[in-house]
Amino acid sequence: MEPPRPHLIGDCLIHIFSFLTEDDLISASSVCKDWHEAVETPWLWRRLSLQRWSFCNLAVLGGEHVNHSWKRYFLRRSHLEMKMTKGQTGGYACKSLRGHTGRVVGLVYLRGNSPQHPDLWSRDATVCSASSDGTVRAWNIQKGELLWCSPVQSPLTGIISDEQRGVVITADSTGLIRTWQGQTGQEVASFSTASPHCTLLQYNINNDWFLTVGTSQGSLCTLADSTLTKKSNIMVCDTFKVNILLVSPDKKWITAGTKDNNDLSPKVIYTESLTYPPEDEDPLCQFLPVAGGQAAVFIPTQPARLAIIHHSEHSNNKALTVFDVSIKKTKYKSEIQVQPVESFPLTVNTWSSHILLEAKGSNCLVVAADQELLVYSLKGALLASFKEHTMSISSLCVDTFRVVTASQDLSLRVLTWKNDRDRGLTLESRYHLLGGSHTMSRGFTHVACDYSSIVASVEGKDGKDVLKAYSFTS
Repeated sequence: MEPPRPHLIGDCLIHIFSFLTEDDLISASSVCKDWHEAVETPWLWRRLSLQRWSFCNLAVLGGEHVNHSWKRYFLRRSHLEMKMTKGQTGGYACKSLRGHTGRVVGLVYLRGNSPQHPDLWSRDATVCSASSDGTVRAWNIQKGELLWCSPVQSPLTGIISDEQRGVVITADSTGLIRTWQGQTGQEVASFSTASPHCTLLQYNINNDWFLTVGTSQGSLCTLADSTLTKKSNIMVCDTFKVNILLVSPDKKWITAGTKDNNDLSPKVIYTESLTYPPEDEDPLCQFLPVAGGQAAVFIPTQPARLAIIHHSEHSNNKALTVFDVSIKKTKYKSEIQVQPVESFPLTVNTWSSHILLEAKGSNCLVVAADQELLVYSLKGALLASFKEHTMSISSLCVDTFRVVTASQDLSLRVLTWKNDRDRGLTLESRYHLLGGSHTMSRGFTHVACDYSSIVASVEGKDGKDVLKAYSFTS
């Protein structure tokens, strides 16, 4: 009988090892040389990575000058997630970013660490903040360094960013919209809306760049390209401020409305009516069959499925309704179809005016109202509820790994997603991150996250807000 061939032994070991966990593989690696070589097989660690994170691009292993193994990638990312899940002292670094002399009105990632393509090796995140002191500031949050500061202008009222093109967009109290080059802080273009309050929405359609601005007069102004060329202007909610403004994942629909009038219904608008408006034709739009919109979100995994919190017709309570939006074209006309999918009452404080709504996957809705955080399925089943803050939740950040709530009690609450055997996807509460001294500060006002960091603004009692940046290292 012939002795077994070495490569057959190796193939058999690799097949057996494919049933082991990462901890078992590490233990098996130290048994003998043959086992060690089998454990080092890239296929095993690539398989574990894809099982755990669904999709991993080859670029995660480094560029042409740096090459990292699938094993090192898996262990490094697992270690990072463990630190983010536990939140223990030493698992993260906290930097205080000081320089603003006014209130921070918003903060955004200009360059972050994407959950789909995390750079675990060397990438630094850049966050931009806008303030009532009239400046935009860009920060390296890992190093706690100011990268650039814009010239002083009128008090800023809003900020958004386009990470893909490295652009920051701001609005000030005179209605002046400005775009800034993210690397240098150089102003690129400006456009005046003459509105003291603007809501900003940026989106890309194919290779075309657009910015839709909701004004305090109730109109939508759409601008195009780096020159901010005006494309259209339509009325949405006459004399009332547009403060609900979002675009669908397929970029075919924009929802706009106001939270300031309980009788007005939000509108769904066909995006082409704003970006490529036809001559002598009214924009293609339709009111949603609900009144008094309070918050809205598109379901991220669907082309155009919209969830909206509104006043209930039958009581003083609030309800959440989910719609599918589509277009029906005939030979002579096109019609918007808004089809109800689900509707259910919300178990939140009926007097709360500050309600936040976000979505995860295809079946999870996250609602924050006052001190409560609630997770619902699309059919209205309450999957989880938390009341761990002692004051109102002021801001909410939801991604594929966790949920972070910022509160006026000067704390951030971190929760992570998990799959429950009975309830499916739900949240598990983890830990608090504290923002500093109550004698110097009033509470957190805004929060933003990327895969490996959390940044939040703290309202200072002296009128000078500070950013707190928490960076988790792998």
